[in-house]
Amino acid sequence: MVEPFKNFFSIAVIRRMAAILSAQSPNFDADHFVAVASIDHETNELKQRSQQIQTALKATLPNQLDDLAPILLGALGPEAPIDGGVTSNDRDGLNGFAIMPICDFVAEIGIHDWPKAAALFEELTKRFSAEFAVRPFLAKDPEATLKTFHRWAKSDNPHVRRLASEGCRPLLPWGIRLHAFVKDPTPLLPILETLKDDPTEYVRRSVANNINDIAKNHPDLVADLAARWMQDASKNRQRLVRHACRTLIKKGHPPTLAALGYKPIELDQSKFEILTPTVEFGTGLKFKYLLTPHARGPHPYILDFAIHFKKANGELSPKVFKLSTGTMERNTPLAGEKTVPIKPITTRTFYPGIHKLELFLNGRSLGVESFELQMPI
Repeated sequence: MVEPFKNFFSIAVIRRMAAILSAQSPNFDADHFVAVASIDHETNELKQRSQQIQTALKATLPNQLDDLAPILLGALGPEAPIDGGVTSNDRDGLNGFAIMPICDFVAEIGIHDWPKAAALFEELTKRFSAEFAVRPFLAKDPEATLKTFHRWAKSDNPHVRRLASEGCRPLLPWGIRLHAFVKDPTPLLPILETLKDDPTEYVRRSVANNINDIAKNHPDLVADLAARWMQDASKNRQRLVRHACRTLIKKGHPPTLAALGYKPIELDQSKFEILTPTVEFGTGLKFKYLLTPHARGPHPYILDFAIHFKKANGELSPKVFKLSTGTMERNTPLAGEKTVPIKPITTRTFYPGIHKLELFLNGRSLGVESFELQMPI
């Protein structure tokens, strides 16, 4: 049986934190820390357990960064490996998930003193990412905070460089939304430019995730960036750009596809046909296609299809699916059949009536056909 995720904050971890902090501060009340950190422990989930430990830190440690910093820095364990192993709590000193509530505590008491808080985050993030804790500072004073992020992007330490990208992601999961950068992400672009050819995959993947966040609200900006970055790009940068554009690729965004080399393809023949014009719920939608390119090849291609599902209000909402990718040669047909199951799933409610199927080649629509979905009575 898989151990619950919340047990990264077990009672054993709380007691270990108390012992480590006691060794750094003779005035630290370890018993009080454990008592407060353990309140409602069994019923609390991971985030609530972290927040309770944060409350215990505030109750037992200095609430001024000048006094707090020597204690925390002296208690830190070795840096985490650059392999995703940052969740471990079994190394010496404070490390792993134990750092998460410490970062939040530093953010809470240091919200009006970014330079001192930033100095602590720069060390804390080497043991467990401070990506969540820096976000209140970005929301409060983005200009001053981003100056530090620019410096972090040039750090010798990959954990710190990653923080420069991950911490300012506009839509970071679990993190507060950075509304200013959702609206206008251009202040982030110089940081991402600095990091686009980072020697560490750990950092490059963060850059890609940041750009993917931006793409959800600014697809054309990301398409332009992708076109520029793909010029004379190394294999590592090509992988970064493709991962960064994954949402736009899935949606079949034509400018992005063109930036990645998937340009419009002229066809001598373009046919697709729905083979099941009436689909009973629980069976499947079946269709076939036949495409023959006209111009000389080879032509890299992405073939997508969208099902325009009927909603409760009668309107249609498209959902794009991948069909195939590859290279089309001149006068060599691309043909196939596809059956899409139409059956109960937890993420969609199906409604009877007319739905539509649309085929896309490199983001360009090849036509739309209708089918009727029949639901059981």
